[in-house]
Amino acid sequence: MTNVSVRYGELVELVGKTLPIEEFVDRITMMGSGHEATEGDVITFDIFPNRPDMYSAEGIARALRGFLGIEIGPPKFRVKQGATAFLVDTSVENVRPFGVGGIVRDVDLTEESVASLVDLQEKLHLTVGRRRRKVAIGIHDLDKVTPPFTYKAVPPDSMSFTPLGIAEKMTLRDIVTRHEKGREFGPIVSDKPLFPIITDAHGEVLSFPPVINGILTQLSPDTRNLFIDVTGTDLPAVRLTLTILCTALADRGGTIETVSTTFPDRRIMTPDLEPKIRIVDVPRGNKLLGLALRPEEAVGLLRRMRYDAHAQGTKLAVEVPAYRGDILHDWDIYEDLGIAYGYDKVPQTLARQQTIGEPLRAAEFANTLRGLMTGYGYIEVMTLATTSPKAPVAAQRPAVIKNPVSEEFSVIRSGLLAGVLHTLRLNKHRELPQRIFEVGDVVIDGANVRRIAGIAIHPKASFTEMKSLVQSLLRDVGKSGEIEASADANYIPGRCAGITVDGGSIGVFGEVHPRVIDAYELGHPIGAFEIDVGPLR
Repeated sequence: MTNVSVRYGELVELVGKTLPIEEFVDRITMMGSGHEATEGDVITFDIFPNRPDMYSAEGIARALRGFLGIEIGPPKFRVKQGATAFLVDTSVENVRPFGVGGIVRDVDLTEESVASLVDLQEKLHLTVGRRRRKVAIGIHDLDKVTPPFTYKAVPPDSMSFTPLGIAEKMTLRDIVTRHEKGREFGPIVSDKPLFPIITDAHGEVLSFPPVINGILTQLSPDTRNLFIDVTGTDLPAVRLTLTILCTALADRGGTIETVSTTFPDRRIMTPDLEPKIRIVDVPRGNKLLGLALRPEEAVGLLRRMRYDAHAQGTKLAVEVPAYRGDILHDWDIYEDLGIAYGYDKVPQTLARQQTIGEPLRAAEFANTLRGLMTGYGYIEVMTLATTSPKAPVAAQRPAVIKNPVSEEFSVIRSGLLAGVLHTLRLNKHRELPQRIFEVGDVVIDGANVRRIAGIAIHPKASFTEMKSLVQSLLRDVGKSGEIEASADANYIPGRCAGITVDGGSIGVFGEVHPRVIDAYELGHPIGAFEIDVGPLR
């Protein structure tokens, strides 16, 4: 969820209708956004991540105008075909390969509109942009530079410019090491041999994405024409971000002007505001929503959600606005159909089938293990299922995530030991002894496997302590097992043992290897075990 704060007077101005604050809150809530707080004349809403077009006062007001019936159908933006060129050079292919540009002219920047624009920019950086790793935005005073613009990658010591926040020229390398924003966002590109920059026709630097803009194009109260660049690693996300920014400024009275964005293999005009067409089935939507809408009624409701739609028998041809990047499936259209109808108007009825839920046997057994471990004096923790492939714990080959948020969360864990060790590192300032455990799923060879792991850290943590703990656990679940010497890279040789139940190996325990202890900066002896839960049932 993303918090968006809107001043009441600004909302009235953008919506074009005066309503009490309470009614604005009620209507926006019925659109699917939670009300966080109202302080004086400032209303704060929780906007779902699927609606980045509503991360600004302009976006909320645009949706409200339709929902309230003030302005139905797709928004009409002033768009002019432009001749400005934005060249994406081949040198950025292995750095941040995608970039697009757009222009918004005749913008009357006020204190409110600048604050809204900057807030929208940062929210898009944080969410769609994954803290600028996926998408980064630059907003510039167009009148201070000369098109065409070029997005290219250069050696870090070959270019210098004056960045925002520091009144001196700095090389790109200096920025990532000395500038506040450089230290924060520089690591995104600092491991590359070339750094990305955007320049104008005279070689003046507009920005060093995704780190910092240049002071040359800084916005001022006199700015009327804006050039927006969006760069990143995912072209659909880059184009959506540009569309959201340009349409928000157009809602303030600006005129969008397209830019000719040229890649090595193609040329596109950006932003592209052409709607996408989806054909949806009205009876299917009625079945999912529990309604009995006629196609003509559905058209009217969708127009209130800022679509255009045309009935074709029992189907609808729905025109999805370009800024609605969340529409991925017919179900997304049906959801908006239900919102426009009003979930508060759906009659309350009992479910056709009355059922009684019960816990799965595996879940009940996991709770039994939790009770036992708590009784032994251990505290339960829950760690993330995603982890880094660089974790210092030796593990089976993990499942790799195709499009991770970052390298830190790019694989699915294949064991629990790394997670509980990381928890100890986060709590190393706490007094000893510390004894924690986790029951959770790991992924091995594409299948979920439930495991339990326990760990103890204190000056006398030992193999014997872990052996006693494992034997107690086996005894209390009614299993007899064999313990024999084993070897595992995470444990000290000669102080590690394997556990066998019913002829099958189910896990290991022992004293954690000093190499692993040092990697987690813990500095005390550690005993640990990790066991498959399935054979214990």
